[in-house]
Amino acid sequence: MRRLFLALLLASGAAHAAIDLIDDQGQAVHLAQPAKRIVSLAPHITEMLFAAGAADRVVGAVQYSDYPEAAKKIARVGGYTSVDMEKVAALKPDLVIAWKSGNRDAHLGKLKALGIPVFINEPRRIDDVAKSIAQLGKLAGTEAAGDAAAQAFRKRHAALSAKYSARPPVRLFYEAWNRPLMTVNGEHLISDVIRLCGGENVFAKLPVLAPVVDTEAVLAAAPEAIVASGMGEERPEWLDDWRQWTRLSAVARGNLFFIPPGLIQRHTPRILDGAERLCGQLDEARARR
Repeated sequence: MRRLFLALLLASGAAHAAIDLIDDQGQAVHLAQPAKRIVSLAPHITEMLFAAGAADRVVGAVQYSDYPEAAKKIARVGGYTSVDMEKVAALKPDLVIAWKSGNRDAHLGKLKALGIPVFINEPRRIDDVAKSIAQLGKLAGTEAAGDAAAQAFRKRHAALSAKYSARPPVRLFYEAWNRPLMTVNGEHLISDVIRLCGGENVFAKLPVLAPVVDTEAVLAAAPEAIVASGMGEERPEWLDDWRQWTRLSAVARGNLFFIPPGLIQRHTPRILDGAERLCGQLDEARARR
């Protein structure tokens, strides 16, 4: 009986053990116990919390937190660039998880001033997604589920890398949006997906994470393939605007591709679904040489 009592006591203490983690901004975050009321300030963070088994801990999320389906029912606290501070405070969170590139520093400063712990998330490489899922599981007290999801992600990532990363390179222009014409540089997570598939981002060396470029720069870069995302699940009509440039290799060979933004622009497990599509598209481009 005494051993059983001690075992239960130890289990109880472990369940409420303090948590100390370093976030993606290099800041130490301390929780006296796993978070029970979490507010997510980016759609990809909401999705990763679900992946980490912490769905029932999420009490607030920003607009466009729409995956999985159950995420649509979570109370909204504005958009990731326009967080409603009053709504966040009213939810009495014991943790806010924010996105370094998307949320405003002023908003995060106000949350910290209220005494709310803020954990900054910013995946830049594919494996950072697995790391993030494991971290969120630890913060929410669902460490076993988070670690399992992270391990499954890494296994799938390794299989894709073994299959595609050493294939002949394909020079690629990733078109995130058309007006203004936006792309990503080599530090962006999407560029890591491009590398996974044996592709070369033609604008990898630009200093800005999500730079605006012009048509002349794209033509000068002479990509062999153009991949667009856009806003929704449908192929954007503006992808076909490139067809006027008939001498462009990507046009001449029919290498104008589309990937739904939810599969490549969100830092979530689904990015490997987007990677599989991209890898297949670049194989099509190789076959058309």
